[in-house]
Amino acid sequence: MRLEFVEIANFRKLVSARIGFSSEKTVFVGANNSGKTSAMVALRYFLLAREHGSFSPNDFTISHWPAIDALGQTWEDAATAGDQLPDPLWEPVLPVCDVWLHVEDDEIHYVQKILPTLDWEGGLIGVRLRYEPKDQLALQKEYLSSRSDVTSIRATAVELAEGEAGEGEQGYADVPLWPANLTDFLRRRIGSMFEVKAYVLDPKELEEPDCGLAGLQSLPTGSEPIDGDPLKGLIRIDEISAQRGFGTADSARGVDSDSVQIIASSTGTRKLSDQLRQYYNRHLDPSEHPEAKDLEALKAIALAEAAFDGRLEEAFSEALMEVRGLGYPGVTDPNLCISTRLRPIDGLNHDAAVQYIVQAIDNGTTVDLRLPEDSNGLGYQNLISMVFRLMSFRDAWMRVGKAGAKISSEADVLIPPLHIVLIEEPEAHLHTQVQQVFIRKAYEILRRHSELKGASRFTTQLVVSTHSSHLALECEFESLRYFRRMPAHDGSVPTSRVVNLGNVFGGDVATKRFVTRYLKVTHCDLFFADAAVLIEGPAERILVPHLIREHEEFQGLTERYITWLEIGGSHAHKLRPLIEQLCLPTLIITDLDATDEAGKCSVLPKRGCNQKTRNETLKTWCPVTADLDSLVDKAAADKAKDYADQEFSIRVAYQCPLSVTFKGTTGEAVPYTLEDALVYQNIGLFTNLDGLGLIARIRKAIADSATLESLGQALFESLRVGRKAEFALDLLEIPDAKTLLPPLYIADGLRWLSLQLCEREEDLELAVPATGGSGETE
Repeated sequence: MRLEFVEIANFRKLVSARIGFSSEKTVFVGANNSGKTSAMVALRYFLLAREHGSFSPNDFTISHWPAIDALGQTWEDAATAGDQLPDPLWEPVLPVCDVWLHVEDDEIHYVQKILPTLDWEGGLIGVRLRYEPKDQLALQKEYLSSRSDVTSIRATAVELAEGEAGEGEQGYADVPLWPANLTDFLRRRIGSMFEVKAYVLDPKELEEPDCGLAGLQSLPTGSEPIDGDPLKGLIRIDEISAQRGFGTADSARGVDSDSVQIIASSTGTRKLSDQLRQYYNRHLDPSEHPEAKDLEALKAIALAEAAFDGRLEEAFSEALMEVRGLGYPGVTDPNLCISTRLRPIDGLNHDAAVQYIVQAIDNGTTVDLRLPEDSNGLGYQNLISMVFRLMSFRDAWMRVGKAGAKISSEADVLIPPLHIVLIEEPEAHLHTQVQQVFIRKAYEILRRHSELKGASRFTTQLVVSTHSSHLALECEFESLRYFRRMPAHDGSVPTSRVVNLGNVFGGDVATKRFVTRYLKVTHCDLFFADAAVLIEGPAERILVPHLIREHEEFQGLTERYITWLEIGGSHAHKLRPLIEQLCLPTLIITDLDATDEAGKCSVLPKRGCNQKTRNETLKTWCPVTADLDSLVDKAAADKAKDYADQEFSIRVAYQCPLSVTFKGTTGEAVPYTLEDALVYQNIGLFTNLDGLGLIARIRKAIADSATLESLGQALFESLRVGRKAEFALDLLEIPDAKTLLPPLYIADGLRWLSLQLCEREEDLELAVPATGGSGETE
């Protein structure tokens, strides 16, 4: 049995999203405010804490708030008119989590309560968990009663004001009274009037997502909820939340999490000493359900108690005699005595229960020095705490030690076949290498038990949300789920869609292998960026960000999260499947790469010579032409490719013809690389620019060339042997950086990217409905 996918609707940013799960570990990636937290919270609320009143009106998707208030208004209008109250139409706005499990036919005994039909023979089984009113009519009546009270209070206030001051309603019009509308009413009443109910779904009615939007099936009219918890005995869920509070002594909220209905002790702050005490209580305490191997420990405790009692009796004997001398206790009153009771847990019940050993050398002798746990670095505390917690989750699931003897009912005897562990942002305080080690080892730790080795009937699925590129890139594409921010439409609010990156490359194994290796060696943060810039080489990687910082026109780009990928035009197109799945605004800064008509050798770009480009990105992605004359004549609009159905665009920026005045003559120059484009754009600067190497060669070429054409040829020869990265570094030393102008083709590309991001930001701004309040942005 395994969790195949969930479909979440009307929950925060997730209006309608399907999230698939890998058989072992699934990693949620995406930019800030993309919906990762919404997904983790939805799993927590629906599966882990469904009976603990965790929901609030803010968990309803914000764009539905006006519809909820309109629903309440229709009730009020009908009541005012004396008409029959309309049926409450809650279904379109209710938070929903459809849980789809893959169950083998020999596991039918686990899922008898949720079988879709009697002839089911294995495969998918679905359960809808929906947060809905306990009693719709009772909620409707209480809301109308509360609104009636508000109307009465305002009417009374107006009468009093008219009688006393003659101010009428003016003095009270702005006084807020509860409830102002239905969403305001729910802020106080939702916990007592709503609950999660479960319904059986039909696998035959399952629909594939359409452009990333899940098509949740409608429940048949008259569907009745399932009695009890349909997932009890099927799934055990544990969680490590993002807020772990290392270095503090606060204890966690919550209780034991042996079933999906209980909030795990993993939430809140947890010190390792607290976890050790909990682990000891659950699995090791010899006083609980003692076994033969515990007798030695219990005997030692009894002897210690007897010895301590004797010492205390001797120490307190004079004090007790003095008390008796006061005449109390009397003859018929019991005498006082002191007796100790030692519990095994007492040895761990103090702040220094966990210590770190630091070795030091004292006169040639190694000495162990001990420090309390909060004296170590937060990263080390985080790592050790998470690892120990994973071990505790595993052992609690497998009923290791005393946990197996503490079963409260016959219903809990069977171990749930599916264990799901949620971890939010494990990278907190961890060094990058440690992040990579953790994600590699976490699943192994969860499976390190004799019953979990090989083809086990027990399944573990690890779900991680992260902002760390180092952690994400340590996983295979099949494990990654990309959360994409979608712009608002028609006055609604931004939402999210989820992309299964395991399907990006289809059957193209070679491209997938290349992209995987490239992303790992570059440690790129493509999955978390607002936009991507693909650049040709090291010179562009050095200079383009520098030009952005130094020129006011591009300052907006410094405020965005842009990932820079140094990948030449001959390889950039291999990222195309991934870019198109991420739907990330992308600027590709590349070179013309002109060749002769036969395409065999590089040449200086010239019009009318039947020259070609060998740049695969220009030939196969955008603008999809190999003819050089056609490329240099492309209008700006033709250098962009719009993906209207996915609501994003990419653009290429390559060298374009320039009008250059050189030694009194104005002519057209077609640059070949970034370096000669910079020279043509800044001839006055380079004429007298101090420097060695390539700068000196350029200075000499300018001085020795009589015409623009001869200058182009001289630059072409110099750049063939020049050190371009060194040249870029030398340009960083120019005293007034603003005097170095960006090449025209790069400036045009950066302007396009700035405009794209500004428009995207406007679309992604959170539009709070007129009802007021604020919702969760994640």
